[in-house]
Amino acid sequence: MVSLKNLATLAMSLLPLTDAAAIPPKDKSNLQIYQKRYYDYDHEEVIRGVNIGGWLVLEPYITPSLFEKFGTNDNNDDGIPVDEYHFCQQLGYDAAKDVLTAHWDSWYTEDDFAKIADMGFNLVRIPIGYWAFNTLNNDPYVTGLQESYLDNAIQWSANHGLKVWVDLHGAAGSQNGFDNSGLRDTINFPHDDGNLQLTLKTIKYLLNKYSQQQYIETVIGIELINEPLGPSMDLDKLKNDYLQPAYDYLRTEVGNTDQIVVIHDAFMSNDHWDNFLVGENAYGVVLDHHHYQVFSSGELQRNIDDHVSVACDWAQGHLSDAHWNVAGEFSAALTDCAKWLNGVGVGARYDGSFNKGDQSSFYIGSCADNENINSWSDDRKSNTRRYVEAQLDSFEERGGWIIWCYKTETSIEWGIDKLAANGLFPQPITDRQYPGQCGNVQEQSSTDTSVATSPNGPDYSNVDVSGVDFSKINYN
Repeated sequence: MVSLKNLATLAMSLLPLTDAAAIPPKDKSNLQIYQKRYYDYDHEEVIRGVNIGGWLVLEPYITPSLFEKFGTNDNNDDGIPVDEYHFCQQLGYDAAKDVLTAHWDSWYTEDDFAKIADMGFNLVRIPIGYWAFNTLNNDPYVTGLQESYLDNAIQWSANHGLKVWVDLHGAAGSQNGFDNSGLRDTINFPHDDGNLQLTLKTIKYLLNKYSQQQYIETVIGIELINEPLGPSMDLDKLKNDYLQPAYDYLRTEVGNTDQIVVIHDAFMSNDHWDNFLVGENAYGVVLDHHHYQVFSSGELQRNIDDHVSVACDWAQGHLSDAHWNVAGEFSAALTDCAKWLNGVGVGARYDGSFNKGDQSSFYIGSCADNENINSWSDDRKSNTRRYVEAQLDSFEERGGWIIWCYKTETSIEWGIDKLAANGLFPQPITDRQYPGQCGNVQEQSSTDTSVATSPNGPDYSNVDVSGVDFSKINYN
């Protein structure tokens, strides 16, 4: 088992880029063939999706105004809850219910889904936490209300021709210690049996409900759990006691042969999953890859040519997968300057203010006036557009992509609505100012010598360790 502390150290010490051998695509004869399926991710319309972030699962950097009101010191983040768990705990159940209901009513409406469709997207990925359906005895979460909003979103999607992934974004006890799991700085899934069983109960409910005929034409994927931190957990237990039972439940007890199961790669190498849920008795599985280049100082120091090269190389791994696959998260970001992106009270690596536990950072560039597009240089704007286009082209070499996320209150780099309004995200989606950046990805050589491109080792470079306070991490 790789400790989170060692994982962070490794991510923070990426080596400079040099030439390395490319990962060749697998022979097509070795790829999983799905004879039973509803949506064929290799042969039907390529996925061009967007994440519905910060709605049914809070993230401080997406909607900072919800969290800022807790502050007790204008000069720092004292008093501000670090995640939804502590948000609800500090407010108390009734007050949290009132605040969150107002948020759920307003942050996304059908008008947003209409705009998403008009922009040329064909799918939305909707994160939701286990606590929307079931809670542990001492959980402070508001529960039992989010499901109706999810159902509304699925209907809105159907109304506007969008497909949907239902994404279980947070497991009981947290599967990664990130704030976007609902509970930061703790990993108590799947090794805690109570947390495992409650999460399994939740995913079975989702699999059963959203695989019924009234949903099956719109919901074309149910993600069993978002971003389990594979290098820091017992992956055999995750597979054997959670993923496999969930898959078996869908195919045998629900009896659905059409619904697609989505599994996140757990930040492991592409070939790690080639022997799991494959063969004659397994089908309809999509592997979800998340790719970012802003969660270590090594990545942040890359120039735009290197950022583009790494993005194009990601297609190599996608082509090599035995499963269908989609890049279920990535972004336009080339800095980590967005307020609270790395977590409340943490700072940014880019400007050297990142300081958490025994982790620190050094100055790479300024984050001043980051959310004012008029302060962005022409180079920064063109580099952002280049990077976005390279990623879209790379991921369309296989099943497609779902960018993170549609909107934020303030961040430009992380909000597609703001990027598109400023010409930094292509409209129409197929428009290219920088065509052909990735060339023939099957013939390219990888330029990234970090562990990310190792065909036999964990993919650490894309692990967002920013949400974990390693000095306080609890594995009990």
